[in-house]
Amino acid sequence: MGQTFDQMKMINQLRKAQKDLKNEIVEVEAGDGAVVVQITGELKVKKVTIDPERVDLDDISELEHWIESCFRDGYAKAQEIATDKMKPLMAGLGNLGM
Repeated sequence: MGQTFDQMKMINQLRKAQKDLKNEIVEVEAGDGAVVVQITGELKVKKVTIDPERVDLDDISELEHWIESCFRDGYAKAQEIATDKMKPLMAGLGNLGM
């Protein structure tokens, strides 16, 4: 049986939302800007910046901690954005009996 117009419309909205997530960028920092990480709404790392002026090379564990914090926080925020964008659409698909 073919898909109804409503199903096609919902699938197109879902595809558009997925595309929009590529353009959503979350930026998080740690160590007063020593480490800055950008993550897209698709949960892909876009950019990592490390400011050498703010990094103590004698304490690499501090830098590692900042990097871990950025990734953990960035992924959590990006996931939240993705969930917020997709949840209404996924609910709509479920209501269509897919």
